Amino acid sequence: MKTLEQIAAALDGYDPQALRADTALAFLLDLVAPVRESTQLPLKESLGRVLAHDLAAPVDVPPHDNAAMDGYAFSGACLEAGDATISLHCVGSTAFAGKPEATVLAPGQCQRVMTGAVMPAGTDTVVPQELATAEGAEIRFSRQSLRRGDNRRLRGEDLQRGQCALAAGTRLTPAALGLAASLGLTHVSVLRKIRVAYFSTGDEILQPGEPGREGAVYDSNRFTLFGVLTQLGVELLDLGVVQDDPVALETAFAHASAQADAIITSGGVSVGEADHTKAVMRKMAGGADGVAFWRIAMRPGRPMAVGRVGRTVLFGLPGNPVAVMVTYLAFVQPALLRMMGCAHKPAPLLAARSAQAIRKKPGRTEYQRGIVERAADGVLEVRSTGQQGSGVLSSMVQANALMVLGHDQGDVAVGDSVDVMLLANSL
Repeated sequence: MKTLEQIAAALDGYDPQALRADTALAFLLDLVAPVRESTQLPLKESLGRVLAHDLAAPVDVPPHDNAAMDGYAFSGACLEAGDATISLHCVGSTAFAGKPEATVLAPGQCQRVMTGAVMPAGTDTVVPQELATAEGAEIRFSRQSLRRGDNRRLRGEDLQRGQCALAAGTRLTPAALGLAASLGLTHVSVLRKIRVAYFSTGDEILQPGEPGREGAVYDSNRFTLFGVLTQLGVELLDLGVVQDDPVALETAFAHASAQADAIITSGGVSVGEADHTKAVMRKMAGGADGVAFWRIAMRPGRPMAVGRVGRTVLFGLPGNPVAVMVTYLAFVQPALLRMMGCAHKPAPLLAARSAQAIRKKPGRTEYQRGIVERAADGVLEVRSTGQQGSGVLSSMVQANALMVLGHDQGDVAVGDSVDVMLLANSL
């Protein structure tokens, strides 16, 4: 296991007091390691889980040549020469999916087939019924409307027996479950869920439902973290709100590290802040070698703590609500996905046209809340949700994207292209 110092030494320009966002992410991806333990689960219980091993196809998919449309199956050799209009004699019964017919067709003959039906022997092409004219048993259609092999699915066209259908590290989406089911599988081997403990810190934090008091605020961060972590599919350990008291904080960290793979806290990590949280983090992490306090060159977010408590990874997030969301999306979620065993894929950034001028200083990465829509000319366009303060939680609800303004980027003019990270329905 690498120490924090070893990880930092391998990164160019590592400066904990002015850390680039991309360097922070690289650090975290090197800090964490994937879980190894696995279990067998029924397909219906595997949504969102991560495959432990490559999944090889035990059969060809599809298992036979079959009709891709309702129509008439025939040998396409007649399309390669002859009259402009093809005339065929329809024989046998209609072939349905799951009910193969034994009819063997001769040249000049065809057979009516429904979508999914096994292609009759001697056929390789299907003319859709809407392109054919039937007069009794005679079927006519234009030769120019088809090419040999049209409207036929080949055996093994999707997957061939022995081929890797899903690679280890694949997160099982609904489509992936369907693919596994198409192979006839009932169970899959998946990595265990990672366990994540989380809590808010601070004497000013109130639980929803408690009476308000001057100087206090209700705890939104814990509910945000509950939401994003539930959607991620981890096993949760909710430790509530921990007061700024050394004994309470140490108890919470000890309890969490004994059970969890990762601990996420919010609040109490500002550099230079004289509170108990930082001191307890250092103590529990084994001193300065076990935890690092960063000033990340970003907005919102900036302060963040990372390290290990024993073998448990620690993520200390800032206290402002929007900063919690942004630092989670930019840094913590990619690290947790790696811990889950997922092959890391950076969040896709799309190019959108800025609908307004944006002031931006080079030297930091900014994540501004935005609304992406398709403009009248068909181009994706993004506009700000308004106030971008790290405590303006309502603007995060309005946003469907984050505008990611790069470290070296300066002011944005109307019409300039900017990168956007779509939030979908994740928040």
